[in-house]
Amino acid sequence: MSDRKQEGPGDREPACMLCRRVEADPDACGDKVEKCRLCAHVFCLFFATLLFRQEDHPVGLMGFLPRDIQIAVWRAAQKRCCVCGQSGATIMCCKEDCERWFHLPCAKEGGCVNQYITPYSSYCPEHRPEQEVQATPEPGTDCLICMEPVEDRKTFETMVCPTCKRAWFHRDCIQGQAMRAGALFFQCPLCRDSGEFAVEMFFMGIRVPFRQPTWEDNDAFAYLGERHSMCNARECLYPGGREEAEHEGPWQLLLCSSCAAEGTHRRCSGLRKKTYIWECDSCAGLGTSSRDEPELSGPSLARQSGQESAHGSSESQDIRPSSGTPVPSGLASPSPSPETSSQNSQQQPASQQSLPSSLLDTSSPSRSRPTYSSSPDPEDRLHSRRAGPDRRRNSSGPQASGSSESTCPVQESA
Repeated sequence: MSDRKQEGPGDREPACMLCRRVEADPDACGDKVEKCRLCAHVFCLFFATLLFRQEDHPVGLMGFLPRDIQIAVWRAAQKRCCVCGQSGATIMCCKEDCERWFHLPCAKEGGCVNQYITPYSSYCPEHRPEQEVQATPEPGTDCLICMEPVEDRKTFETMVCPTCKRAWFHRDCIQGQAMRAGALFFQCPLCRDSGEFAVEMFFMGIRVPFRQPTWEDNDAFAYLGERHSMCNARECLYPGGREEAEHEGPWQLLLCSSCAAEGTHRRCSGLRKKTYIWECDSCAGLGTSSRDEPELSGPSLARQSGQESAHGSSESQDIRPSSGTPVPSGLASPSPSPETSSQNSQQQPASQQSLPSSLLDTSSPSRSRPTYSSSPDPEDRLHSRRAGPDRRRNSSGPQASGSSESTCPVQESA
């Protein structure tokens, strides 16, 4: 006894009245519509010869009157398909004086071309349009879509882009791409042309649906617009859990200002009420995010820079002489006058002028440079006069141009 389930008359799927097929290629025939005990494929209705649609009156089956459909079926019963040889062919070649008829599902197998644009013309294999592009594929050329070899010339199954003339593909491959991309994103797979390429494909019988691409169906990329909504603190303190938050207050959820892939409640990271910017450990560096430094709204890099600036300012204060403290002898001396400094800089070579003073050889008198950059205060001058002969001897050294030692002794006045 056969295990095949018995199907009753009411359980069988109805066949198309025009092509007499229960199952057919949906890319070529379209969806199947049923109404008022009528059933037909969408494009079997549009391509049927002498079957006209009532544009202003949406009656019958998609605007086709039931009586007109019955007449088309009666006419097709007397016509045989030039491809399969069976009766019921409803499509005739639109070339004048050509009387070849065929079924829509048989068109692809027999090499017939149906143009899926108004006025929905059909052509038999003998009168079908061909590409006028003068191009021949090189040996070993593959289809850019399936990466399988194409034929060595243009045929019904092998097509070429009319724009770049270098993109070769199979008819079935480009038809599948057209169904997925839709009219808005249908283009050459190589040069990305969407103008002349689309017109050529329409002319050659490629169906390009006027709709959005299939990769945008059912909100396929809706997750890209979702916002992170969970607290990623080491210990979440919110009674409602990590995935709950409030619009404001200590339980407001702040997202990382750099990646927005992690979040935290204000209280879970010890953030102040006025803190609106926060960075996670991955973006700020482990141990430097705001959750480790509650008083800061950003990473501790700002704190470190502040310390460095404070340290630099303290160093500058240490270097700067105090107005009330005398300058010890041997450590620094007053700077020379601007005229003397300019003369010394002109006499020194350019290579020595560009080097820091610590790298220059100060053993020679001609290369000695003062290590003090600011002029002393008047009180320092007063102290230097009262410091004795040694003090005056050291202070008079740098003032002499080109000499670091005093050439004449200084006598004390009685």
